[in-house]
Amino acid sequence: MKTDKLVKRIVELIYDKKGNDVKLIDLQPVSTVSDYFIICSADSDTQVKAIADNVDKTLRDEGVKLWHKEGYNALNWVLLDYVDVVVHIFKHESRLFYNLEKLWGDAPITEIPDPALKKSKKRVTKKTTTVKE
Repeated sequence: MKTDKLVKRIVELIYDKKGNDVKLIDLQPVSTVSDYFIICSADSDTQVKAIADNVDKTLRDEGVKLWHKEGYNALNWVLLDYVDVVVHIFKHESRLFYNLEKLWGDAPITEIPDPALKKSKKRVTKKTTTVKE
């Protein structure tokens, strides 16, 4: 699966399980670690697990191989590494603590609203843009 389609598919799978505050960090201009980070928040460890399981199982069924998984036992921050795209699923408190958006603040960050919401608030800052679907 091409990277842009993988990003779109992962975002769909996150929103399927009611993940929120989804952001895409484009690392290509600033790092060779990966092309993109997708970051989302969840309200509970149960929801973190549900999002991680949904992304992992669905992509596996679609032939996309997971390279590495971390944090699945604690469920505060689960990382799913698909090499070109790394998914970070946080409980709200952990996301605030680790603040990856600030850590990677030199990279372009795109806020991706839930396509199921008809009217979503769109905020645009210097480094953040909003994508409509």
